[in-house]
Amino acid sequence: MIRFGLRLAVAGGREALTRLVIIASAVAVGAGLLLVTLAGLNAVNAQLTRYASLYPSASAEGGGDPLWWSTREDYFRGDQIVRIDVAASGQGSPTPVGIPETPGPGEYYLSPELTTLLAATPAAELADRYPGRKLGTIGEAALPSPDALVVIVGHTVDDVAALPHARQLTSVGADTPALPETVVDLIVGVIAGGLLFPVLIFIGTATRLSAARREQRFAAMRLVGATPRQISVIAATEAAAAAVAGTALGFALFYAFRGQLAAIPFTGMRFFPDDMFLRPLDILVVALGVPAGAALAAWVSLRRVRISPLGVTRQVTPRAPRAYRLIPLVLGVAELAFFIGRRPETSDGQTAVFLPGLLLIMAGLVLAGPWLTMVGARVLASRARRPAALIAARRLADNPKAGFRAISGIMLALFVTSVSIGVITTIVANRGPARIGSTDAGTVSTSFSDDQPSVPDALMAELRAIPGVRSATAIHRNPDRMADPGVLACTDIPQAYGRCADGVAVAAVAESLVPFGESASATRVWPAAPVSPADLRRLPVASIVVGTDASSASVERSRTVLSLAYPDFWVAPNAPGDFESSFTDQLRGWQQLANVIIVASLGLAGCSLAVSVVGGLSERRRPFSLLRLSGAPVRVLRRVVALESAVPMLAVAVVAVGMGFVAAQLFLKAQMDYTLTAPGVEFYAIVLVGLAACLGIIASTLPLLERITGPETARSE
Repeated sequence: MIRFGLRLAVAGGREALTRLVIIASAVAVGAGLLLVTLAGLNAVNAQLTRYASLYPSASAEGGGDPLWWSTREDYFRGDQIVRIDVAASGQGSPTPVGIPETPGPGEYYLSPELTTLLAATPAAELADRYPGRKLGTIGEAALPSPDALVVIVGHTVDDVAALPHARQLTSVGADTPALPETVVDLIVGVIAGGLLFPVLIFIGTATRLSAARREQRFAAMRLVGATPRQISVIAATEAAAAAVAGTALGFALFYAFRGQLAAIPFTGMRFFPDDMFLRPLDILVVALGVPAGAALAAWVSLRRVRISPLGVTRQVTPRAPRAYRLIPLVLGVAELAFFIGRRPETSDGQTAVFLPGLLLIMAGLVLAGPWLTMVGARVLASRARRPAALIAARRLADNPKAGFRAISGIMLALFVTSVSIGVITTIVANRGPARIGSTDAGTVSTSFSDDQPSVPDALMAELRAIPGVRSATAIHRNPDRMADPGVLACTDIPQAYGRCADGVAVAAVAESLVPFGESASATRVWPAAPVSPADLRRLPVASIVVGTDASSASVERSRTVLSLAYPDFWVAPNAPGDFESSFTDQLRGWQQLANVIIVASLGLAGCSLAVSVVGGLSERRRPFSLLRLSGAPVRVLRRVVALESAVPMLAVAVVAVGMGFVAAQLFLKAQMDYTLTAPGVEFYAIVLVGLAACLGIIASTLPLLERITGPETARSE
């Protein structure tokens, strides 16, 4: 039977060979995207693991000479620079990964991207922060991305030991798994699922091409004596042969374009080409799973033939879907709603709660889709006033599973994107950095963890001499712990940051002159501090605030001067938005990835739609031909085909986007107590363009209708 099935697949005439090529091509695209998804997840994990290795835990046990290590963050024009200060305590100290030897005092290594940045930037803005001699370049084994800005600076043991949070390491570079933050883990999981589902749906749709005509052929075989087992073997062999060829081509496409894919900054940072790798399990799952899935889809599609071949030859109407299909969807929404105010404390617990809830909603949408299609078709039939609408509605109502199958990928693509974009947009809106060019962005401040008795006058003069600097202010520590952390003489408050009330000599102010979560304001009135001007001069200094014109040159030169004046900082001199910049940049990277996913998913959904429409036309050549012979114009038949696909697609799009925003709101409320922020116009533009492309695909198949429904078709069949 296997040999006979292969003969039918490759030697069954022009139609069989065309079907084999189409199915193999579709499976190749689907398998290639599946491999890209799996390799992408591996790349993200590798990137996060190397990033975590920059922040190792202390490991002084085991004896030997430890390596002193301190990781700090610096910033340049909104980009994070990871600064690693190291010192070898002896000959046996381990060497940091990515460099040939541990740098000594006054020596350092730079990442390739930071090397390029230093060469293109005036030294006073960046390079002066790293005085000494460059020894070489950091290798990719120590870098999260080719875009990473990393510097490894050598010191004496006493210097590193005095730095905040210094640690001793007896080993470095261990492959410690890095778990992403809950939000990132959620987005990765949902996006991966959102791409995997359309890929699998596309593969399943392709393997079902001409399923009705094959059912009729297999039913004829049953009527002449073939057993259900033999029919199943033949059908599975046909489907598996095309799937094996398509899977092999998919592997070839993946390895051919792996380097170009790694260079795309899907997460905001590029991957190294070697990061886009496939584990043996990934290869095994795709190489065996795709052909097995194709064979299973063919086996399931022949259920009616196995039960009774007459059920196919007489075209028995399938049983209507029941309302119980809504249960998983309701349960998924209920689970997310239940954890509002009951958020688990741990990151793993939050992921274990929210990710299954969203995946349950996705599965619920797929399961409930046929029932929703049936209900919508019945409503359309009750309101139909033209023959085309009535015919389309009756066919959808009779077989809603087939009608929904073509658009299920679109539903999942839109749901996944709505959730991801909704979550990301809301977080960025609530935790975004200061606007470039605003007074906030032009404020550079450095806070002292230890009391500084005073600030040298020479330092203040150097800061004020920088072009673009408008003020340089030393803020003293407020002895009243319940009030604002700083105190400042009213005469020293720069005009851009507010003023004191009448009659007040000393004000209680924020350490950066900008209250947390607020913006700088010239009209702000600072409260009085219970400190006299004479006592103010005796209080230690809490911070230095530099007001600039917000130009990058003035901001970065001020940051460099402060870094050199206080090299043992724990929190680097910063401008508002620096701390959030890496987080929001990462989220924007996920937002970009989500946009890529919706384009890819809608593209896959469009291909599935095209295959389904073409397959449906091919399978219904005889009924359409008879309608033409009975007097139905071709334009009416075209409206039937268009309505059968377009109406449920547009209705499903509304449901998918709406459910995506509901799920995003429930997650945001439970996880962060945020209210959903509506996405920008670019989201709706992508959705509209994607839907318009799908409608264009439907329209492109309509010219086939007149060609395949002539009178000769009715006579020959």
